[in-house]
Amino acid sequence: MKRKAFVGQSITIMKLGSIFGALTLLSACSLTLIPEGAAQGASPEEGEWVQGDSASPAQTDASGSTSIPNITGPLEAVPAENITPVSNDQSRATGAGVGYGPAIASLNIRPEKAMAGLKSFRTSCGSLVRRTDNSGLTEGEDWRPACKASKAWPENDARSFFVRYFEAVQVGDGRAFATGYFEPQIQGSRVRTAASQVPIYKRPPNLLDVDLGQFSDALKDKRIRGKVDGNKLVPFEERAQIDDGALESQGLEIGWASDYIEFFFLQIQGSGRVALPDGTVMRIGYNGQNGRDYTGIGRVMRERGLLADGKTNMQGIVEWLRANPEEGRKIMRENKSYIFFRELTGPGPLGAMGHPVVGRTSVAADRKFVPLGAPVFLDMAHNIADGLWIAQDTGGAIKGSNRFDTFWGAGEEAAQIAGGMASRGQALLFLPKGSVAKLRQNWQGN
Repeated sequence: MKRKAFVGQSITIMKLGSIFGALTLLSACSLTLIPEGAAQGASPEEGEWVQGDSASPAQTDASGSTSIPNITGPLEAVPAENITPVSNDQSRATGAGVGYGPAIASLNIRPEKAMAGLKSFRTSCGSLVRRTDNSGLTEGEDWRPACKASKAWPENDARSFFVRYFEAVQVGDGRAFATGYFEPQIQGSRVRTAASQVPIYKRPPNLLDVDLGQFSDALKDKRIRGKVDGNKLVPFEERAQIDDGALESQGLEIGWASDYIEFFFLQIQGSGRVALPDGTVMRIGYNGQNGRDYTGIGRVMRERGLLADGKTNMQGIVEWLRANPEEGRKIMRENKSYIFFRELTGPGPLGAMGHPVVGRTSVAADRKFVPLGAPVFLDMAHNIADGLWIAQDTGGAIKGSNRFDTFWGAGEEAAQIAGGMASRGQALLFLPKGSVAKLRQNWQGN
């Protein structure tokens, strides 16, 4: 999806406060590693850890198979001695180590979360079967029984589906950090008007994606973006060059935004909605990035002492940008990354798997540590994020084991929750039954 979005008739300073964390997204990305998917959550060092109370669990029934168990405390980490590396590749889940988590039947999976999770799993599991699992944890065929069963499984007994077909697995120490993202709305127009002067570009046809792994095993999973100049691949234009008209007169505009700052933040989110003059809404989704480094302007402004005490939040950043338009434009240009869009006419926004992400159900993860399409169970200090999620997205700042970006949908409530979502806790992956035994057996065999 490539995102962080916003909703409302316009992004006010108060609303922009909800996406403060988005300013520091993708700060670790380089030209040689392209940000992927929708998720662009705040980095851990920028997030605020919101302490929450434990959710009140329901009682189990006699069988314990379909109702919520009586969990009285937080999810405990699997002891380190029970976490076994199953490869030498430290950049993947297999190298971080895997171990059996608690029985899924013992986890506090609320019925509504299980039902939503089943629906989303059903939507993307076909792709899960066909895709190469970059985490190394599974093979596509491992998921086929669950995918087949999900099609006809009764939604009112969704929790039993996960109990029946999956085992809970901890990757590494299981210590999770979760942020949030959402879908925004800004003002704009389909055609250039006096009020809407900021172009919204579709992907240029000369923007190339290069999978370096096809040229060298040492560069596996590394990609770059650029364009051809003569017989050379060169970097694509950066933000300042695009702002100054590098893409003008090419027929690439799909719309026009009314405010540069609003559109800048929508680009960070990676998708959103454009409120049009006739009262309708155009939905736009991520359709590529120029391959340039991302720079979080919030960090830049703090390092330069531009923000007074008490003004280091989003409200303060926007106030400064509007009060100092010339210098503010220069600072935003230091973020050389530029996002291209396409109009979405069906369900959406779309995640990295090409399927719609669902508010309060879809989560972004690092594909090297989580199979895209896999269920994820979170137990966080900020308990609103507790429960079952489906990993259907990725993001440039969502890197490493047990790093997640939770999607909250659209609207003011979604913006507020996503903006305040920065929490630590424990995470489990749900993998097809027998996955851990298979991984350990294969590793011993090598």
